[in-house]
Amino acid sequence: MKKRVFIIHGWEGHPKEKGLVWIKKELEKKGFEVHFPKMPNTDEPRIEEWVPYLSKIVKEPDENTYFIGHSIGCQTIMRYLETLENKKIGGAIFLAGWFNLVNLESEEAEKIAEPWLKTKINLQKVKSASDNFVAIFSDNDEWVPLSDKNIFEKKLGAKIIVEHNKGHFDEISEHPYVVRELIRM
Repeated sequence: MKKRVFIIHGWEGHPKEKGLVWIKKELEKKGFEVHFPKMPNTDEPRIEEWVPYLSKIVKEPDENTYFIGHSIGCQTIMRYLETLENKKIGGAIFLAGWFNLVNLESEEAEKIAEPWLKTKINLQKVKSASDNFVAIFSDNDEWVPLSDKNIFEKKLGAKIIVEHNKGHFDEISEHPYVVRELIRM
């Protein structure tokens, strides 16, 4: 059975982001079936829209199903995984994933982020969906505190990778560490 990968972009993101498109092409070269959907209402992402949308696209997850998320896309993946009952996926890679945010630039941004920040995720359920989690951070991300890596490591058993000077990863055009980790899974 073919291995399927779902790439979930971040807030205000889209399926034409250079770095994520690069990941898609690299994985397709290696025989993966890659889905990179445009998530709904990307300027004002809502849990109640994004999680069901992901569920609809994935249909039947299994051990040949993998996820790569960027920023709020990571939140979406975790919230999706906590809905799975007795199903295992192959793994997930969280690029600039977060549980806390800093430096939100406006009241509007804080209002959009609030439900994502305050609605708890059952990390025990998320962890039960796979034995393969990787969380990748940058040491100079302006929105994601590096201390969030501890939550991914302790609560999900995620392998932690800290990249140097990659910001929030949205200006990076190639992510070889993401491809390498997915293939390792």
